[in-house]
Amino acid sequence: MTNTSELALRHHDADGMYQLRAPLLTVYTEVYADLLGDPFFTPERFWERLEAYAKWPGFALVTGWLRDELVGYTLGYRLPTRSAWWRGFRGDVDPQLLEEDGKRTFAVTQLMVLPGWRRRGYARQLHDALLRDRTEERATLLVKPDNIPARTTYLSWGWQRFGQLQPFDDAPVYESLMCEFSDRSHIIRL
Repeated sequence: MTNTSELALRHHDADGMYQLRAPLLTVYTEVYADLLGDPFFTPERFWERLEAYAKWPGFALVTGWLRDELVGYTLGYRLPTRSAWWRGFRGDVDPQLLEEDGKRTFAVTQLMVLPGWRRRGYARQLHDALLRDRTEERATLLVKPDNIPARTTYLSWGWQRFGQLQPFDDAPVYESLMCEFSDRSHIIRL
């Protein structure tokens, strides 16, 4: 079932992210409840990563609200020149594809919707609102290979497999996906 008409989208910068700390962490702890015992997935570590992302140019956060309830959000930032993003990359690609010039790639670092509000089109609406007006050439994101629903969804939205990446020493190995912006037909205009 897809019903996105009632979702109110709000765009935020880093200051807005800090103001929304409590509701962002509430959604995170519900979405990642099964993983909170892993040190990498604790709310404290998650917030540390958000603070790091918020310092980079091009940081953006889009939140989705039903009345006064935050039901989901997505965020990311532009990869800086000589970014360490690709440091843990595993794959056979042209090395130039892993070089960043500070304006080439937007990294989507989170996209989450509360379990009770999934399968209503909200994730797609958040995704498209975040990416619609980006000026970069492409976007990248990481998805756990065993997260079949998310992985399948991203591939159906035009994302392509790019390799594997372990972003931190204590992080899982993720599948790296890439989306070229030369053709934005996969992004719904709302």
